[in-house]
Order: sequence, then C-alpha cells, then structure tokens
Amino acid sequence: MLKDGKYTKDDAAKLIIDGKTYELPIIIGSENERAIDITKLRSTTGHITYDPGFGNTGACASNITFVDGEKGILRYRGYPIEALAEQGTFIETAYLLIFGELPTRAQRQQFRDYLSEQELLHEDLRHHFNGFPSNGHPMAILSAVINSLGCYHPDLLEINTEDEFLRAAAKIISKVRTIAAWAFRKAQGLPIVYPDPNLSYCRNFLHMMHSIPYKPFEPTDAQVRALTLFFLLHADHEQNCSCSTVRMVQSTEANMFASVSAGICALWGRLHGGANAGVLQMLEEIHEGESSISEYIEKVKNKECRLMGFGHRIYKSFDPRAKILRQAAHDMLESTGYEDPLLDIALELAEVALNDEYFIERKLYPNVDFYSGIILRALGIPVNMFPVMFAIGRMPGWIAHWNEANTDGVTKIHRPRQIYTGNSPRDYVPVDMRLED
Repeated sequence: MLKDGKYTKDDAAKLIIDGKTYELPIIIGSENERAIDITKLRSTTGHITYDPGFGNTGACASNITFVDGEKGILRYRGYPIEALAEQGTFIETAYLLIFGELPTRAQRQQFRDYLSEQELLHEDLRHHFNGFPSNGHPMAILSAVINSLGCYHPDLLEINTEDEFLRAAAKIISKVRTIAAWAFRKAQGLPIVYPDPNLSYCRNFLHMMHSIPYKPFEPTDAQVRALTLFFLLHADHEQNCSCSTVRMVQSTEANMFASVSAGICALWGRLHGGANAGVLQMLEEIHEGESSISEYIEKVKNKECRLMGFGHRIYKSFDPRAKILRQAAHDMLESTGYEDPLLDIALELAEVALNDEYFIERKLYPNVDFYSGIILRALGIPVNMFPVMFAIGRMPGWIAHWNEANTDGVTKIHRPRQIYTGNSPRDYVPVDMRLED
C-alpha cells in the first residue's frame, strides 16, 4: 500500500526477462515524480535490483520535504525554503516539519514553553560527561548522551499518543543544544553554563556556549539570525544518509532516542555532516599561501585536489540554501566588525569558479557547506563542533521522519538484498591439511 501517492491506471512499465514480460505499476507523487513499483519483483520474477548507494531507489513515500535538484528547489511541507528563511524562525520551522502545519500563535507559544521546560538535563547526566576524555569528539558525546536520555525518560520509550510524541520531541530538540554546549565546555576546560529560560532558542545556545561566570555572552541580532538560518536551512533534506538511517533504525520499532542517536553517528562522516570542515581547510590552505586561487583552480581541473563546498549529489544547479547563507554571512560579519580573510577568499573563489567553463559544464555550484563553515567559525564554533551544529539543526527533520514512519502503517523492517560474490560451496578442510602460506 502506498501512502499519499497514486498509481496510474493505464500505464505500466514492462520488464522482459528470459522472454517473459512482466508489468510493473507506475507510481506518481504529488510533484509528478514517477517511480516503478518493484515491491513484488522478487516474488514474481525471482530477480532483485542492483543499486549501490540507493541513488535510484525510493525506500519510502513521504510528505515532509521536497527537493528538485535540477531546478534548485527545496520545500518543507510545501513551503519554499526562501519564504521560511525570510519570514519564519527555526522553532516555527521545526514545528512545521514535525506536525505538518505552521503553528498558530497559541501553538507556537505552547511549543516554546515546552522547550523551555525541557532544556535542563537530569543532574546525573551531568556526571555522564565526566566519563569522556577531555579530547573526546563531541559527536560521540552527543550520540551517547542522546541515547542515554531514554534511561531517564522510560515513559517515552513507547509512544502511543500525540501528547507523548510532543513531549519526546520537545525533550530532544531542547536538550540537544544543552548537551552540545556542555560537550564543548568540557573540551575547553570551562565551567558548565546552565540554560536561561528567558532567552530564545538560538540566544540560549550561544549563552551556554560562550558565557563565563559573571559575564554573560550577548550576541548581536545578526549573529542570532545567522545561527537561526543555519539551523533552519539544515532542518531537513529528504532521504539523505542520516535521515535514512533514522528511518531504518525506527523500522525495527526502536525508540526515538535510539533512532536519532543513530542518525547522529551517520551524520558524523566527512562526506555528510563534516563537509563544511573540509571547506575551511581548503580556504586556510589558500590563505596560508600554499596555493593562490588560480593555482588551486588549476589543481582542481587537473584532479590533484577537490573544490570543497562545490557541487551536490542532488542539486544540479545552485543550492538554494547557499544563496541564503551567503547573505547571512555578510550581514553577521558586518554587524560584528569581524574581519575574516577566509570569507574574502571564499567569495573570490566562488566568483572565479562560477565564471569558468570547466565548472559551468559540470554544474558545480557552491553548496550550503561553502558558507556554513564561515558562519560557524565567526560564531566561535571550533571545527570539531561543526557536525554537532548540523545535528542540532537536523533534529526536527529526523523526528518528523521517525514519526512518519512510526505512524504510516506501511513501513516494514528495512532489509536490503545483496548480490553475493563470494565462494561457492566448498568442503571443510581440517587444520592439519591446510596449506601454509
């Protein structure tokens, strides 16, 4: 059974195997995406499909996020990302992703109140941080502590009502920033700063990150705006690796805490949540004089190195999120007087690449990672915290997908097939008869 999609009545794909023709239904999504339904392929033909990386495989039907990479379109629940970035907030966007509609004024206030109520961690969890070395990676700490939340809230390991789901979602979205900030403070040897319920979501996070006793950190509005946009633009992005991981773990009927913890681990990789760190490393190499911009461009063309932050597996035109973050980076740096030579290099590098036929032909445009690292750097976030920041922003999307899979009545336990390429059956050889190398 397909949810929120439709089958064509008069059209079907025809597959011919060994002279026998099979008809496979065609599915059409709400944005006219077309797919071939192969759910009965193995049972009717004895064959499976082979698709490494699942780039041509639809693992689910979802009504949360739509991406059209060819046209550079990103929409959350039907709303263009540009409109949400211009008029909305991260908390409104989180509510939209999780519950399907933009909140009313009363719903928005109720959700904010829930987040304020849930921002503290159980004091025993504070001691949990002492079990990690001071140089422990904050992604490992984040994943472990998020998973541990289930121990402190066993009533939410089984979610059967909307109220239970709301409470679990609010706990994770609120507490994830507290966990992230405390992991940072521990690594820096700084005292823990408790959340302030009088501050907004992003101001509160920056407060916990950068305040010191008797000297609270007071960010500019542009800094808060830049962080808000960073979180909002990362809140969901369809069936990427970490989102698919959350859905796969949920398919075993694992609880929400365990599922999003697994998503954090998937996000950790440098090809996913760690990509913006690679951009900064590239810009720093150019800044330190190892290569000029023109020399670096030539190295890229000669395949001696990669142009980090350009191109995207999905977007074949400009990443719409990159356009928004580019302006946010400008506004923030201007508001603080913070001069970052890396931004100047980034802008010049982008200008050169966008006017070079080599990159135009290959549709290599700046993606969201190209500017996000500069924003985080200017906010005083160290590089090893970059994927943690990504995880905070992506949490609403993971929760939305977890809930969609948990309630759609369609999801089965994920169990991909494989093409076995190992040895054929062979006889066991006793140890005394095995030849030595």
